[in-house]
Amino acid sequence: MPAPKSVPSKTVPSKTVPAKETGPAKETGAAKETGAPKKTEPTKSERTRERLLLAAATTLSRLGYAGMRLVDVAEEAGVQAPAIYYYWPSREQLIEEVVTVGTARLREYVEAALAAAPPGATALDRLDIAIDAHLRQLASESAFAHAVIRNVSQLPPAIRSRQVVEERAYAAIWRRLFTDAVASAELRPGLNPELAQPLIIGILNWAAEWWSPERSSIDEVVATAQSIVRHGVAADGPH
Repeated sequence: MPAPKSVPSKTVPSKTVPAKETGPAKETGAAKETGAPKKTEPTKSERTRERLLLAAATTLSRLGYAGMRLVDVAEEAGVQAPAIYYYWPSREQLIEEVVTVGTARLREYVEAALAAAPPGATALDRLDIAIDAHLRQLASESAFAHAVIRNVSQLPPAIRSRQVVEERAYAAIWRRLFTDAVASAELRPGLNPELAQPLIIGILNWAAEWWSPERSSIDEVVATAQSIVRHGVAADGPH
C-alpha cells in the first residue's frame, strides 16, 4: 500500500510544473492576439453578394441603365436570377447599390491616401496624392467607375439619393484641398477654385473611359495628370 501512495506524490509535481510554466506564455500570446484587430474571412453569403455586385457593375457599365436586366447580371455572376432577390428586392435597389458603393469606395480610398500623407506635405503635395489615389482606384475598380460615370446622369432621383450623399462628401474633400492651396498661396492668382475643382475631377474621371494597360502604365497616367494640374493651378515659383 505505501508504494501506490508514493507514486502520486512524485508524479503530481511533474505534471503541474509544465502547466504553470506554459500557462502564462499561452495567455500572453492570446493577449497579444486579442489586442490586434482580427481579420475575419468573408462568409459564403458575403462572397456571393460581392460577386453579384461586381457583376451588376460590369453589366451596368456595358448595357446602361435602360438596358440592364437582372438576368444579365445573373449570367455574368454565374447564378440563377432569383438568387439576386435574396440580397436586393428590386433591380433599382441593385443599381442604387452599385453607384453608391462605387462612389463610396473612391472617396474612402482617396481619404486613406490623404490621411497617410507625410508630415509637412504642402497643399499641392496633397493635391498630387489625391490625383494619384483617384486614378489608381478608378483603374483597380474600373467596372464600378464605368458604371457610375456612364450612368449616373441618367438615373432617376430616387435611385441617386444615396449616391448623391457620397458624391457631395467626395467633392468636399477636393474643396478642402483647393481651400488649403489658396490659404497657403500655392494656387495661381486669378484661378477660380470653384471651377478648377470640377474640371479636374472631370478630366480624371474621363481617364476611366480611354485608359488601358496596353496603352500605357497607370504610373505614366498619374505622373502626366499631376504635371498638367501642377502647371495649370500652381502659383509661380517652386512647390
